[in-house]
Amino acid sequence: MTSIHTEIMSVQNARVKEWAQLLERKGRDKQGKYIIEGYHLVEEALRAGAQVETIMYSLDKGVPAGLANLDPSSVEWVGVSQAVLEKCSDMQTPQGVLAVVARPQLGMDALLAGEHDLVVVLDGVQDPGNLGTIIRSADAVGAKAVVLGRGTVDLYNPKTIRSTMGSMYHLPIVEADLLELLPRARERGVWLVTTSLQAQRSCYDTDLRQPTWLILGNEAKGVSPEVAAQSDVQVIIPMQGKAESLNVAMAATVLLFEASRQRLYPPKINT
Repeated sequence: MTSIHTEIMSVQNARVKEWAQLLERKGRDKQGKYIIEGYHLVEEALRAGAQVETIMYSLDKGVPAGLANLDPSSVEWVGVSQAVLEKCSDMQTPQGVLAVVARPQLGMDALLAGEHDLVVVLDGVQDPGNLGTIIRSADAVGAKAVVLGRGTVDLYNPKTIRSTMGSMYHLPIVEADLLELLPRARERGVWLVTTSLQAQRSCYDTDLRQPTWLILGNEAKGVSPEVAAQSDVQVIIPMQGKAESLNVAMAATVLLFEASRQRLYPPKINT
């Protein structure tokens, strides 16, 4: 059984004030940490070997037994009052367990040095729910990474974290300057595919079996002209109905599963 290192009851405690700052991007950037909430997310972080520093749990409910069994020796456990949980949570009804996690330090060089068979690149996606869904879809098809260009919503926003449903711990997620990264990726043989409503080429007529990075843009403006100029090809998802366009998360999901389908079920050639 994991031992309790300490208990904190007051919201005026200095550590509580530091943890509460992690609910804002400024605090996360300053401390290099973020906060996650709920049994499932904390479990996923522990199983994935994320740098979990502190787990806060409700003194009223006690230590979550399943999490205690996953506890590496480096994690600090802190029993806290309901008031402290509410101070450190952005939810109306806190779930009884939170964790403070150090942000990983994965940069462009590490990304380019690894496998880049299928990667999603996001240029200015603003909605936390969209980002979380895209990360889940990338995880579902076994994509190698997700790249967040400048202007994209913060991955460590509590709403984004919840919407990933733990998938953020299953593949690398890298923040990068796309105008610097994309040319370097092309030099390594990556095929850069951008979505565009003006494209004449269907995603279904495009060979996505080679190392491919799928670039998707802002919900309202799409991919920026500067980033679009870096692409090798622009594609469109054909639609037979009257909808003008797809939500960016849905478009990313369609493209990811089409790339996956082409890899898993290549066309058979009759001989």
